[in-house]
Amino acid sequence: MRAALLHECGAPPVVGERAAPVPGDDEILVRVTAASITPLDRLCASGTSYFGAPATPYVPGVQGVGVRDDGTAVWFPTGAGMRPGDGSMAEHAAVRAADTVELPTGVDHRLVAALGLSAVAAQMALTWRGELRPGERVLVLGAGGVVGQAAVQLALLAGADRVVAAARSGRSQRRAARAGAAVVVPLEENAEVAWLAARLRAAADGPVDLVLDPLFGVPAAAALRTLRPGGRLVNLGDAAGATAPMDSATLRSGSLRVLGYTNNELTPAQRSEALALIAAHAAAGRLTVDYETVRMEDVASAWHRTDRRMVLVP
Repeated sequence: MRAALLHECGAPPVVGERAAPVPGDDEILVRVTAASITPLDRLCASGTSYFGAPATPYVPGVQGVGVRDDGTAVWFPTGAGMRPGDGSMAEHAAVRAADTVELPTGVDHRLVAALGLSAVAAQMALTWRGELRPGERVLVLGAGGVVGQAAVQLALLAGADRVVAAARSGRSQRRAARAGAAVVVPLEENAEVAWLAARLRAAADGPVDLVLDPLFGVPAAAALRTLRPGGRLVNLGDAAGATAPMDSATLRSGSLRVLGYTNNELTPAQRSEALALIAAHAAAGRLTVDYETVRMEDVASAWHRTDRRMVLVP
């Protein structure tokens, strides 16, 4: 079968031939219809992740969408790059049957692949970790990324009264606005915490209850100053910096909560339930994300593109 093969850590995968996988006792064979290139795929393939350097060659792809033998469409995860075995960027994948999630009839496979675990992170960081309640105000940082775009929409679907977004580039700001943000605040390079906090507070038009933060760094420190007493900030990434200049007085004076989130903490049941909800929203036209479809033979050129989510089709 055709597959994207990563032969050397740090280099992009290239298309080649791979023997079709043979399912194990608890696995099924899925004909892959769409597989997204995610930051986790690139991290694992770099050989520098905390999972260690993967054995090469291997087929990357930590998630995908495909069809079972009976014609049922499913989303599935893999351990590619994190443990021995191939992933979703091939014509077929052998996956644990218990990990698959059946998809609604007619849903766009490419859209579900683009959303996938990024949307799961947004949903669970907002609701399970962040305890979002109907009527609350939400600030989404990095709202032009896949997690951020999904978070804006999912917060509104969960009953948020007002969602304010912050994003860096003009393209990202437009994505956040299309997602439904009431106001989009530009994130400027080298902004000071106090200056950015004032911009965010003005845009929020009142105290914020919950901040979803995939950035950390200065944006997180500024967003912390927008929270009401007892407000929550949930961090799920460090795209703007591994450390943040948060001050003790802000934390203490507001009795604020700073919480960490990772998909790795979810049980399989939680992940499946969240993915099923995301797929239902996508099928109903309530949830979307900006992505680009690329052919498998173009995987090498698409591998390092981070301007939007890349979705491979066999």
